[in-house]
Amino acid sequence: MLTTDALRRALDGDGTTLTLDRGFQGLPDTAHGGSVLAAFDLVAGGRGPRALRGQYLRRVPLGVVLRLTVDRAGPGHAFTLRDGGAMLVEGALTPADATAGAAAEPPPTEAMSLPISRGCFACGTDNPLGLGARLRADDAVVGGTWRPRPGFAATDGTLAPVALTTLLDEAAFWLGALATGESGMTTDLRVTLHDLPPADGEITVAGARAAVRARADDARYWDTAVSARDAGGRLVASAAITFVAVRGAARRLAAGMLAVNPPELLRRVFPGYAR
Repeated sequence: MLTTDALRRALDGDGTTLTLDRGFQGLPDTAHGGSVLAAFDLVAGGRGPRALRGQYLRRVPLGVVLRLTVDRAGPGHAFTLRDGGAMLVEGALTPADATAGAAAEPPPTEAMSLPISRGCFACGTDNPLGLGARLRADDAVVGGTWRPRPGFAATDGTLAPVALTTLLDEAAFWLGALATGESGMTTDLRVTLHDLPPADGEITVAGARAAVRARADDARYWDTAVSARDAGGRLVASAAITFVAVRGAARRLAAGMLAVNPPELLRRVFPGYAR
């Protein structure tokens, strides 16, 4: 099944529920933040330059029928996603300026590879719906270059937005994890889609580590800036994404990653938990 088809099937006929396939996993048993944001964009029929926002209040479960409410008043859309009475995500889509700013350079190919997993939608080795992305990090940057797999083309031949929202979210997660030595989750995703590229070209995603900042009012929250460019160097998407460090969560994540990553790599990323 194509990834674009799987995302469409996650939405019921009238867009009032969302049931995400387990292939859209980010952290264990949790939907990847980028996939939820792309579902909002899909149900809204997003066109042209646009800004997407998702504020994640709780983890989004997979394989569960969730209630999606869409308010189409005004020039944009507002979204809420609930599991029963519990609010999971509040989101929005609004028109955006097409003007593209500067983008960070990715780390060199000899830089440290970041951990991967078997099931993750972004990096999973055994996920037929996933991107199969491989990100790297050096002292300055987190990022990498990704060549689209079959299944990530929109009906007009452009790259499906889910690829960009996921790459940006994945890079932001690792920027936060490297800054803190902790696992956690991205909680506030603000992604601007400037101009969707063709689905057959490479995408480079990057974020500067020096730009990652802890919030003055709560040091668990770290703000990141990430960008994505096409093969010609044109900025196609950018994001400001907040990572929240959850003390102790890296212990479980690192243990699960031992099956597909060298122990020394996990020790470098999660020094307080990987042995």
